[in-house]
Amino acid sequence: MSATLNAGRTRAALRTSARVSGELLLVLVAAAVVLWALGRMWSVVWPLIVGLLLTTLTWPPTRYLRRRGLPPALAAALVTVLFLVVAAGTVALIAVPVASESGELADGVVEGVDRLREWAAGPPLNIDDAQIAGAFDSATARIQDSAGAIASTAVTGVSTVVSGIVTAVLALFLMFFFLKDGPRFLPWLGRQLPGRLATDVPAVAARCWNVLGAFVRSQALVGLLDAVFIGLGLWLLDVPLVLPLAVLTFVSAFVPIVGALFAGFVAVLIALVSNGLTDALIVLAIIVAVQQLEGNVFQPMIQSRGLGLHAAVVLLAVTLGGSLSGIVGSLLAVPVAALIAVVWNYLREQLTDPPGEPRPEATPA
Repeated sequence: MSATLNAGRTRAALRTSARVSGELLLVLVAAAVVLWALGRMWSVVWPLIVGLLLTTLTWPPTRYLRRRGLPPALAAALVTVLFLVVAAGTVALIAVPVASESGELADGVVEGVDRLREWAAGPPLNIDDAQIAGAFDSATARIQDSAGAIASTAVTGVSTVVSGIVTAVLALFLMFFFLKDGPRFLPWLGRQLPGRLATDVPAVAARCWNVLGAFVRSQALVGLLDAVFIGLGLWLLDVPLVLPLAVLTFVSAFVPIVGALFAGFVAVLIALVSNGLTDALIVLAIIVAVQQLEGNVFQPMIQSRGLGLHAAVVLLAVTLGGSLSGIVGSLLAVPVAALIAVVWNYLREQLTDPPGEPRPEATPA
């Protein structure tokens, strides 16, 4: 005789499923509204995020100066100026050697173009100068026909650069105020909130701050590993401008995807015009290998330890963030995932019964 379903239990299971589905739907709607509001305020939210990330990087020296007795405003001002000096020094460390080698690099570019033309003129391509000139004239005509699109793209690029400069300036000012008044923020926030929120929200905010600091430190360590391995490969191949290229690799590690592509392109180009095609291909292989190690080994392992996330979660978060919001999504995916984990763990702590405490009996529906 086959077993039959219990009608009462089936209705109870359906009611429970419907209630949970409705509650989950409300949570998703609330999350969508929050994301929509953040998108509408992105011109303010983005400098705030950058300022917070810069503050996590510059807070340790500020804390040291404050413990030495310096007033908060003076300590924050000194660290802000020091940060600007270090940033300017990094740019100079990259730009000055490149400018000093610009003549040799230009000659290498001309020589490389001549080699490419000689190679193209031989078998199997057999492309003569007339064909090259015709292709050049055709490309020039296409560029002239697309002048309007190029102009609009240039205007968009200029507006993007201006927006980036404004974001950087706002982020620096916010960093200064965070350094100066940051320790007073959580006590002030606790006084503004009622009841249990006065305890819970500052506690979660403090944990989130620690997670952001761990993210910045882990990203710096990943960039350092990239710079060391790629710089070592360039040094062994006797590629010029090893130190500027290593510094560029370290700095670009803070900008996912595009930063690595840009630094790798510059390194391969310099190797091509100075050492030839063979060394350029070797440099490309070194960069690809290091980037694969970074993306699949170094970054997941280091960030999973510092942020309390599994390496697979880090990989999935970066992939999802990049597919949803491009470069910015890739940059913010890991810290956002870590912050979500912080909030979830705190909620679990608050909802978990203390050890030894009897669980309350469930009331029948």
